[in-house]
Amino acid sequence: MNREQLSEIAHAGHPIKAPLDDGSVRELLEHGIARPDGRVLDLGCGGGEWLLRALGTGPLLRAEGVDISRDALVRAEESADRLGVGPRLTLHHQSAAEFTSPHPFDLVLSVGATHAFGGLLPTLAAARRHLAPGGRVLVGDGFWESEPSPEAVEMLGELTDLATTVERVTADGWTPVHGHISTRRELDAYEWACWGSMAAWALDRPDHPDSAEVLSTSAVRRSEWLTSYRDSFGFVCLVLRPTPA
Repeated sequence: MNREQLSEIAHAGHPIKAPLDDGSVRELLEHGIARPDGRVLDLGCGGGEWLLRALGTGPLLRAEGVDISRDALVRAEESADRLGVGPRLTLHHQSAAEFTSPHPFDLVLSVGATHAFGGLLPTLAAARRHLAPGGRVLVGDGFWESEPSPEAVEMLGELTDLATTVERVTADGWTPVHGHISTRRELDAYEWACWGSMAAWALDRPDHPDSAEVLSTSAVRRSEWLTSYRDSFGFVCLVLRPTPA
């Protein structure tokens, strides 16, 4: 079973692929969407959950999503049609880093997908290229709440603490106008949902040829979370506007 299939199973009970609850997602979109008739772009949209929720805020909003997973885009399209917002959603099957558009966007978002660009600042550079005058960026990425273990760094990469993360963003020419730090409840709920969904999938399908692999993977991932990074990893979402020159 490939990584994309495992991810789909893991996020079956938590379609927002980040440690955020529904209230936090709603609040971030309220601060990010400044125009009811604006355009929204998600760089690395996956199954389109952020875009679907954005389109649900008003009938004039239009949205576009970019992702390398064709299966995820099919799910996004099906969900949009089911919700009646399909005509206002455009999806692009390609690398988010290589995406170009003939028009700018009033909100560009990329939450939990900075790896697609090589880090937080390259993600913001990509977002800036698509941003309309007066537009906003909604970005979400990890940070270290406390000193990480070597194992945590190996798994999650070279993150910085929260203050340094925000300082780097502001030094790059952005001004935060809203932010959200995921709570312990949100962080734990996300991890339990992911590894629990995988375990439940395997237990419900004992005769499936991938059942043992999925069950074993869920146990390994749960152990890594509990022993290697639960006490050090944090997640922050920022709503940003370009700082005037």
